Amino acid sequence: MTQQSNKTNGKVAIVTGASRGIGAAVAERMAADGFTVVVNYSGDAASAEALAQKIQKAGGQALTAQADVSDAAAVRRMFDAAETAFGGVDVLINNAGVMNLATLGDADDVHFDRQIAVNLKGVFNTLREAARRLRDGGRIVNLSSSVVGLLQPTYGVYAATKAGVEAMTSVLAKELRGRDITVNAIAPGPTATDLFLNGKPPELVERLSKLAPLERLGQPADIAAAVAFLVGPDGGWINGQVLRANGGII
Repeated sequence: MTQQSNKTNGKVAIVTGASRGIGAAVAERMAADGFTVVVNYSGDAASAEALAQKIQKAGGQALTAQADVSDAAAVRRMFDAAETAFGGVDVLINNAGVMNLATLGDADDVHFDRQIAVNLKGVFNTLREAARRLRDGGRIVNLSSSVVGLLQPTYGVYAATKAGVEAMTSVLAKELRGRDITVNAIAPGPTATDLFLNGKPPELVERLSKLAPLERLGQPADIAAAVAFLVGPDGGWINGQVLRANGGII
């Protein structure tokens, strides 16, 4: 983790699904890099509050904001809260997501609809607000997944939602011409989070950890570092791209 600075860079970032996993690591890294962070969560208020307090104790600025990203009105209220508290929004990190694995033949409507609602419509909801409200010179980073390239059995619906996210990433980058706002996606591979590890036997986790040439699982901090590059000054010339942060698995 980058050493926390007490100085802010004057920029405000919303991180969706930031109460744990990759989202929490991204929020903490961005606070360390001087961003004021809006820690979004859907249901886990305690974890979100604990993260915000951790950021504040380290000298950063953070605010929690409850919103199910699949609810367009809730997303608008989250942007409203950020603007009221901090004067505006400069960065959006779309991390919130759900995953239910099943073959296409066995997938049920409930799981299909929920993944579409959160992973695809949720990203659309936040991108729509960001397109209207992000300050010029801002940054947007959407979390995709390397399953869009791997295309393994049982990942069909999840991969489809992330492929949609990648399409919207490229389109929005073009639509924001003239505002100096970059729009990119990061596509992690297997990463040691609860979302990935839950329900997998140890031998499967071990096998998956060896698939990449670097022979380990990604860590949330690895993905946070890639986000930090894209939203920082050194990433300003990267736009409309999908960065596969996966250790070389594909």
